[in-house]
Amino acid sequence: MKKRLLMTTAIVSSTLTASFAALGFAASNRLMYVKNKDASLILERETNAKRYDEAWYANAKKSEQWIESANGYPIKAIFLEPHTTNRYVIICHGVTESKVNSFKYARMFERLGFNSVVYDHRRHGESGGKTTSFGHYEKLDLQAVVKALQLHVGPSLFFGIHGESMGAATTLLYAGMEDSADFYISDCAYSDISEQILHVMRTTTPMRTSLALRLANVFLKLRDGYSITTVSPREVVKKIAKPVLFIHSLPDEFVLPKMTKELFELKQGAKQLKLFDEGEHAQSFNKNPDEYEGTVAEFLTAYDLLMPKPAAGISQISS
Repeated sequence: MKKRLLMTTAIVSSTLTASFAALGFAASNRLMYVKNKDASLILERETNAKRYDEAWYANAKKSEQWIESANGYPIKAIFLEPHTTNRYVIICHGVTESKVNSFKYARMFERLGFNSVVYDHRRHGESGGKTTSFGHYEKLDLQAVVKALQLHVGPSLFFGIHGESMGAATTLLYAGMEDSADFYISDCAYSDISEQILHVMRTTTPMRTSLALRLANVFLKLRDGYSITTVSPREVVKKIAKPVLFIHSLPDEFVLPKMTKELFELKQGAKQLKLFDEGEHAQSFNKNPDEYEGTVAEFLTAYDLLMPKPAAGISQISS
């Protein structure tokens, strides 16, 4: 009887272990290999919405660069340089998107007097990298893009970083690690990826506990070399000294606006917050383009980051 009980216990234990392992492996797979949007569909969407203009892009002064990440793969970047200036903005797209989604912001910054750099995150678009890490490794890729821009322009470089969704979280994580930009714009960032994943699980799946996330974290450490608990902009935003503009749309039910409000409250010193009344997740610009651009211009003006308009008849060129 005792022997049978021990055998039953061993079988149950083995079954549970195997089940937990399968759950953890599956959950980590969903995070590491999140399904990206089809590149042609992104281009079609942006073209149909008139946010991407093929004629503008064909005639734009630009250069393509492959930038080597410290993580060991190439990052595809495009330097858009309509102006003779040392003023640039690096633009970071969201998860499942590509640099094509960043062109609308590049055109906005072009109107504000900036050149720009758009690039594909790891495992997105044309860039290398096998997994998505929601900002953990992406911040090091951004660091490589910053270094490439510094080398391209030289010591006179004046630049900002704009990020949307995962790109915004990546921007803040980078700034908390290396506050080298002159300003940052964070559009609908999550304050903590663990809380964000739990929110998505609880609103889109039958799972209501954090067990799957804890198991996924174990497997992420084993398979991808990092803990998801390190992907937490709230833990580093206090370290950012440069001005930050926080943007979110109130109807966003994917990344809740309270996350941006939290980041805004935690940030010390120069900062602004803009909450739009229209737009779901990452749709603030798409739904409110003029107001969005005006908000960015006001932020840059408030902190003396926007070049003054030249007097009539005088061309504006900065070294």
